[in-house]
Amino acid sequence: MKTIKGPAIFLAQFMGDEAPFDNIKTIAKWAASLGYVGVQIPTWDSRCIDLAKAAESKDYCDEWKGTLESCGVQVTELSTHLQGQLVAVHPAYNELFDGFAPPELRGNYKDRQTWAVEQLKNAAKASRNLGLNAVATFSGALMWHTVYPWPQRPLGLVEDGFKELAKRWVPILNAFDKAGVDLCYEIHPGEDLHDGITFERFWEATEKHTRCNLLYDPSHFVLQQLDYLQYIDFYHTFIKMFHVKDAEFNPSGKVGVYGGYQDWINRAGRFRSLGDGQVDFKSIFSKLTQYGFDGWAVLEWECCMKHPEQGAAEGVKFIKDHIIRVTEKAFDDFAGGERDQKFNKKVLGVN
Repeated sequence: MKTIKGPAIFLAQFMGDEAPFDNIKTIAKWAASLGYVGVQIPTWDSRCIDLAKAAESKDYCDEWKGTLESCGVQVTELSTHLQGQLVAVHPAYNELFDGFAPPELRGNYKDRQTWAVEQLKNAAKASRNLGLNAVATFSGALMWHTVYPWPQRPLGLVEDGFKELAKRWVPILNAFDKAGVDLCYEIHPGEDLHDGITFERFWEATEKHTRCNLLYDPSHFVLQQLDYLQYIDFYHTFIKMFHVKDAEFNPSGKVGVYGGYQDWINRAGRFRSLGDGQVDFKSIFSKLTQYGFDGWAVLEWECCMKHPEQGAAEGVKFIKDHIIRVTEKAFDDFAGGERDQKFNKKVLGVN
């Protein structure tokens, strides 16, 4: 067993136009002042990092890391969620996802995808230069519009969909393998990888690529009523990253999993700040520790009620209180003794 690292915080939801949230140095100092020791970086935000330069220059990465460390934190991982989304976009969603790309690429969907792939490859190189071993991403989606099969899906659609998805991702996974970095897909509604079965089908389609791994976030499983504890039993060997995010699901006679097209505050399933939802984090931290997860516990704040600064301040203590310092001795060691093979044979009734 190993002790989980943390607490850390994902900066994406906190970046803004006003200090201290408007540049990497001031937001790192803010995070450290709350008690965080690590920060996860959204690579699409140039206020946080110059991804292209980080991919090219070890000197830039050393200086950038030094800046974070001087502020009292270290980098945990890089995130490429938005770029990953653009690797696979169904035409029905093209305009909706255009905001994830630079302005000059919007409306030019072929070049947008090419840019997204290069962004992922840059994240692999940058992570190698930074001494990191995992990157977070989304899979994108070609089949999400068929998630509820009415009308029935055409024969072979799902198989062809995962084949195409793997075709797009395998060159990226190969680039990650060359860099010695794992690519961790966040299993998430809206993505073709949205539960355990879809991850397995994608993994099989990549010919079980060794760099194809998982970011574990239980909040998304609460909203789709998936057993998030047994999920760890099934997939713990793939889990290389961990978002600590809370959620709740309170269905009624009027609304359930799909939410009724309502705002978050009125949905049956909604995200909450840590400790305000229904996720059993004691059991999650226990299972991850049991299976030897030694990555970072990273707060991802998404709450339909609470102010983000309050959520961040409360989250650091919440994570600290849940990290298990693993034991180096068995509780019943005091009753043991030295190994005596002759005596053991006597106990076993073996002559």
